[in-house]
Amino acid sequence: MPAPTSPARPALSLLDRTRTTAPPGGGAGDDAAAIRATVDRAVRAQALGLHRFWVAEHHAVPGVVGPAPAVLLAAVAASLDPSSPLRIGSGGVMLPNHVPLVVAEQFAVLQALRPGRVDLGVGRSAGFTAPVREALRAPGADAEEFTARLSDLLDLLHGRAPVTVRPRVPAPPVTVLTTGAGLLTAAHLGLPVVVGGPVLEDPARLEQYRERFVERGHGGPRVTVLADVLVADDEAAARRELLPQAWSLAVSRTRGKFPPLPAPGDVDLTGLTARERRTVDAVLAQSVVGTEAEVRRRVGDLLGRLGAGELLVATTVHEPDLQAESDARLADALLG
Repeated sequence: MPAPTSPARPALSLLDRTRTTAPPGGGAGDDAAAIRATVDRAVRAQALGLHRFWVAEHHAVPGVVGPAPAVLLAAVAASLDPSSPLRIGSGGVMLPNHVPLVVAEQFAVLQALRPGRVDLGVGRSAGFTAPVREALRAPGADAEEFTARLSDLLDLLHGRAPVTVRPRVPAPPVTVLTTGAGLLTAAHLGLPVVVGGPVLEDPARLEQYRERFVERGHGGPRVTVLADVLVADDEAAARRELLPQAWSLAVSRTRGKFPPLPAPGDVDLTGLTARERRTVDAVLAQSVVGTEAEVRRRVGDLLGRLGAGELLVATTVHEPDLQAESDARLADALLG
């Protein structure tokens, strides 16, 4: 099956990871403020005319305050105009951490609160560290177990299970978030995918997804690209604002925590290991940054190469005002 070409005007969506930010000079982030900032950002996304606003799931990780996507999405839903077309959803619920019935019930409640505007994105990542996995009683990220849980979840949502999910509402669409291995699971179950990481450099993986896709009534194969994207006055300014996120990601992979995002001027690269420094460089290199015109061109090239029709932006910057400005400039660049 040939890869479809991306539309001239792609759908633009946000994934907000509910990051804490350090005050100038360093220090701890404010967890409650991060939750409020996520809700405020969703309201702005509604005003900008974006397609989706998704939230993430992370448990007991310093610097990331999003352990309960369904609860946070209920707060987001309550803050939005009921007539707004903005979709809300999870990016994603990590199935190893949950019983499928409970996930189905939570998202049925959300669907009742915001009919026809709820998405259920799922992934297979387990807890970030061994103590967290033990606290979650999570079995791990085994591919077969993930496929079984996802199949059970689909049966529950679509009324094919021995028990009936309440409230009884139309099933929210389910999407698989993956950086590679989940593509074949999504193809087998006939589900759309959100892809990031190494898949973005290997379009052949998506060709395989499309070739093996089994139509099961959820629509044909659909691809959304997850990427860090930032519009600024020039590329150097954009990379400067992305540096705290890249630094935090590098540290998380080796030290088991996401430090609160520092101000760009407070990022200390001298304390990084060689491996961490390579991660920082890789994150910045893979990001789509620049002026409105440059970002528009680069996003078009990226989506066209992958046959994707939607961009899900995962960027978080330190300053709330700059975050709002960046989101607005990105919407103007891609939707204006």
